[in-house]
This record gives sequence, C-alpha cells and structure tokens, in this order.
Amino acid sequence: MTAKKIYIRSFGCQMNEYDSNRIVDLMTGGCGYEKTATPEDADLIVFNTCSIRDKAQQKVYSELGRIRHLKEENPGLRIAVGGCVASQEGRAIIERAPFVDVVFGPQTLHRLPSLLDQCAHCRRSQVDVSFPGIAKFDYLPRPHVDGAAAFVSIMEGCSKFCTYCVVPYTRGQELSRPVSDVIREIKELADQGVCEITLLGQNVNAYRGTLPDGEEIDFAMLLELISALDGIERIRFMTSHPSEFTPRLIDAFRRLPKLVSHVHLPVQSGSNRILELMKRGYTAERFEEIVRGLRQARPGICITSDFIVGFPGETEEDFEQTMEMVERVGFDASFSFVYSPRPGTPAASMKDDTPQSVKLERLQRLQKANDARAAAISEAMVGTRQRVLVTGMSRKGGGMLAARTDNNRVVNFKGNLDLLGRMVEVLVTEVRVHTLAGELAGKPAGA
Repeated sequence: MTAKKIYIRSFGCQMNEYDSNRIVDLMTGGCGYEKTATPEDADLIVFNTCSIRDKAQQKVYSELGRIRHLKEENPGLRIAVGGCVASQEGRAIIERAPFVDVVFGPQTLHRLPSLLDQCAHCRRSQVDVSFPGIAKFDYLPRPHVDGAAAFVSIMEGCSKFCTYCVVPYTRGQELSRPVSDVIREIKELADQGVCEITLLGQNVNAYRGTLPDGEEIDFAMLLELISALDGIERIRFMTSHPSEFTPRLIDAFRRLPKLVSHVHLPVQSGSNRILELMKRGYTAERFEEIVRGLRQARPGICITSDFIVGFPGETEEDFEQTMEMVERVGFDASFSFVYSPRPGTPAASMKDDTPQSVKLERLQRLQKANDARAAAISEAMVGTRQRVLVTGMSRKGGGMLAARTDNNRVVNFKGNLDLLGRMVEVLVTEVRVHTLAGELAGKPAGA
C-alpha cells in the first residue's frame, strides 16, 4: 500500500519550526504518512502559521488561495491550518476558505489525526483552538532529527501581556514542561547524535520546574542539569525576557562553558516612556545593567536584540534614546521592525500619528547602526580560531562545508563530508556579505 504524503509549510519563528517538525513526527510516526517537498504530491497540506508580524492573516489566506485548485482537482486532499493565526482566527478561516478541512492551535497540534478522522466521518470541517496546557507533549512521538543540532521546547505560552503582542492570546499562559520530560527528550536527541540544542520558549527564562525530591528549580538550574548531560556540547536558548534575566542566569555564563557566547535579549526601545507604554516591565537602565553583567561573566559575548520602531506615541526624542542605547551597548546582528498593530492588543487602539515615512527613516538609521556594529564584530574575528559545529554543505557549493560559530555566525570552509555533525576548529580568513570564510585548523573533536 502506497503511503500517504504530507506537505508542511512553516511560517515565522523557531517555535513554529519546532512545532512543524513535531507535526511531521506525529503524522509519519504512526499515521502512515511520508513527507513530501511539493504540495502537488500531497494527500495532506499543513500550513503552520505565525501572527507576530504584520499582515499574517492576509498571507495565510493568500497561500490558501494558491492551493485551492489542488483541492478542486483532488477532492480527497486534506488541508489543515495550524499555529497562531489559526488560534486567532478560528472558525473564521473556514468561513472565508471553506475548502479548509481542519483548523488547530499551537496547543492542539497533537489532535490533528483525530480532527482529520472526525472531518472524514462527519464530512465537515473541524476546529480546535483550545488551550489544554502542555498536554500535547504527552501525545507526541519521540523526536527524530537528522543532523547535529536540534530545537527543544521547554515551555509554552506567555504571561507578560506586552501591549503590542498577540502571543498570550494565541498560545495561552506560561506553562513549563516537567524537568524529567525535558531531560529525557534531550538525552534521546543526544543518542541520535545531536550535540547542540536550542531551548525554546516565548519567555524561556521564565521556566520553572520541580525535581523528584520536590525541589523547585529555575531556568539557570535547568541549564546546569542539561550541561551535565553526556553528548551535549553546546547549549543555546531563545527567546529570553529582560525582566526575568536573573543574577543566577548571568552567573551561568561564568560557570557553564557549554553555554554559547551569544544571547538574544529583546529590548524593543531605549526610551523608558515607550517601554512603559509597551508594558515591558523593565527600564533601559536595567537592560544595560544585565548586558554589563553578561559581559563581565563572559567577555566577548555577543548580544543580539529586537527593536520596534514607530510604536504609537514614539517621538524623535524617544527614538534618539534608542539610538544612544545602540551606541552604548553595541548590539550584534539585531532585528528591527516598524510597528504594526496586531488585532485585539491594547496598542492597536493607541493614537499613532507618526507618518510612515518618518518611521521608515528611523528604521533605516537604526539598521545601519546595528549592521555597522555586526560588521565590526565579524572583522575582529578574522585571524582567530573558532570552534564550530559543521551543520551541512555550504550553499556556495564547490565542496565547501557550512558551520556555525559559538556566537552564531556561519563560516564556510573546505572539508570532507565525514566532518558533518562534528565540532571542529577553523581559522577565520575573510568576512563576506552574510557569512565568514575560513579554513580547517587542527583535528576535529573526538578524532
């Protein structure tokens, strides 16, 4: 019997990528599906959506329109929409695109097989965008990855309710996975050859768990437990929140060499007035205090961040305070966006009278400053030896391998295929537009 085929497209962040991989594990593990790279070959098409950015709903409906003809040509094709847009829109997706069979939320992805069965039995579309906590992890199969790096979700949801953000409404409140579940998943990944993990959560440093003896632990203690596991050589995490970046977490960068020298810590604005309007829960001064602590604990650490430009009420003075912070902190490879209102959030009803042209001009200034800093950090790496994880073949071809540095840069170098998935040392020789170039230096770890 020929296996059915699933095509999945993930929109947005690493959390979505993780969820998409687990959906594939679910459908291929016990539901008789094989993954396909083209929607034309699929028996099941899944769009796993994200609503963080502007016009997310429109993009989803546009993509649904592109594949509508496939359903008309093959009535047996099933189409499912999951993720945050699904959670936000719910049955409205069915009303606008009645050819969609299933709509499910981030916390109900484990119910996809049963929703498909109900759709077939009842011959009508099914919607489940409820918030059953972290129950989904109890129903998902063991993770399977091809490669030396993997994502591990350690918590779900967000309880911060920043005024511009839809995540608390689409993913629910903060809930941490049990410590034993997290450790077991990482051990299983290590047994498959994974040596680098990235811990995921909307506010990953809000993690709280309980050990078998009843002791409660925080995120810093979880990092200690993971660092002690055999086979795991590098640990990353994202995204963290400044209001819960504790002294213990900062000290972890002093004590745990497996933690990479890179932290993504969204600040959003350098103006205390705007931070208060955003309901971020910290000041610019507190943010910079955290950065100083990190650099004392781990000299040379790279700090990346997120910025929102043109938030409602942002004045030229507010923006200049952001630019002054950029100059003082020296961020690396940060991400900045013009504010876009998200439906149902408090900021969407705030007065916003700043012309779009002014917002775009501010964005360009900010990006230029951050790009210059990132380029300077890359230039300073030329001539240094870097311990890197070889992640695959370089897009440049020509027998080149691609690897990732401790501070999250891609370096391309010539090497044999047997280096894939291994930690090696390279000498950085050149800075290119978006990558570094290097050459192998010394023997691979474990050789």
